Amino acid sequence: MNLKTLFVGLSFASVLVSCTDDNPSTLMDTAPITGLATYNMNVKSIIDNNCVVCHAAVPKNGAPMSLVNYDQVKNAVLNRGLLTRISLENGNSSLMPQGGPRLPQATIDVIKKWEQDGLLEQ
Repeated sequence: MNLKTLFVGLSFASVLVSCTDDNPSTLMDTAPITGLATYNMNVKSIIDNNCVVCHAAVPKNGAPMSLVNYDQVKNAVLNRGLLTRISLENGNSSLMPQGGPRLPQATIDVIKKWEQDGLLEQ
């Protein structure tokens, strides 16, 4: 197999992969937070496990922005409708993660609490 064939095959395979799989058991489920929610302690792992596949440093699959650091995620909550998009019902074409089932409500609630607590980094 030459390098060109390998590259074409890998490119085709990457097109077939969506931002998430449709298995709810692979989505991160999170216990309620009793103290202040912070990006580093509570939100970063949710974003890394559910969003960065598409919202990487170089966005993929049509994602309009990166969500790889605190400032980007904070901006997405404040100005890009992140909470609205992840809170939509299954079947809505604007639901994030794209193409996948809705995040568990407990996971969405962590991000909502982070916003209510002032979008703290640490």
